[in-house]
Amino acid sequence: MKYRRLFPLLLIFLFTLGSCSFQKILKSGSTDEKYDQAIKLYHEKDYSRALQLFDQLINVVRATDKSQRIYYYYSYCYFYQKDYTLAAYYFKRYTNNFPNTPEAEECYYMNAYCLYMNSPVYTLDQTNTYEALKELQLFTNTYPASKRVPECNELIDKLREKLAAKDMRIARLYYRMEEYAAAIQCFNNILKEFPESKDKEEILFMIVKSYYKYAKESIEEKKKDRHSKTVQSYNDFIAQYPESEFLDEAKDLKARSQKELEAIYARDQKKINQINQEPNKATH
Repeated sequence: MKYRRLFPLLLIFLFTLGSCSFQKILKSGSTDEKYDQAIKLYHEKDYSRALQLFDQLINVVRATDKSQRIYYYYSYCYFYQKDYTLAAYYFKRYTNNFPNTPEAEECYYMNAYCLYMNSPVYTLDQTNTYEALKELQLFTNTYPASKRVPECNELIDKLREKLAAKDMRIARLYYRMEEYAAAIQCFNNILKEFPESKDKEEILFMIVKSYYKYAKESIEEKKKDRHSKTVQSYNDFIAQYPESEFLDEAKDLKARSQKELEAIYARDQKKINQINQEPNKATH
């Protein structure tokens, strides 16, 4: 029982002793002592204290054979502490400074992966997402035979889904604001930019719906063209999704546009008939 009570005190003593030893090396240790201690702390997953030592070493050993290993561990210290911005920066510096080492490919990938981890939710600014996409694509181009290429492609797909989701949100917003021309443009841009989008069925349906709403609000001179595009977009939609969950509503919109077109054609024909009759009246 007595020893069990002493055990926590022993742990505190050892921790304090270790801290004193670390502080001594940090303040007055030689380069070799700091290097050995930093590597030891890294392998013990004490990344915070390892970084303090690497911070002092990274410029001191720049021209030595230890520089490569320090940059490597330094980058991973930031990575394991989830500081992906600095981790990406130092992984990229590693690949620039040591392009011919066995770890160069790994660090090239880790730079791109850190940028991927820094990509925010789709509702926020996507500058980091575009940067991650660029670096992932550069990796696959630089190391086309790498075993990491399939994973890169998966990460690229996830980032593209995020960008598509952001554009989808904007397109839906335009529709709710009754800015139908802008909504149509956005929906069509998504189809061009992200043809593999999981929302493709809904996008094609929303184009039909937007064209119908746009036609209804148009001046008379524009209605014929826009109702015609409603019917055309319906045909594009039904060709790809003949059993869509949106089928009934899409059919109803197409039928309404066809009815409007029939009325427009009837009015146009009536005007033509009146024009043709006017010369006959003049001869009488």
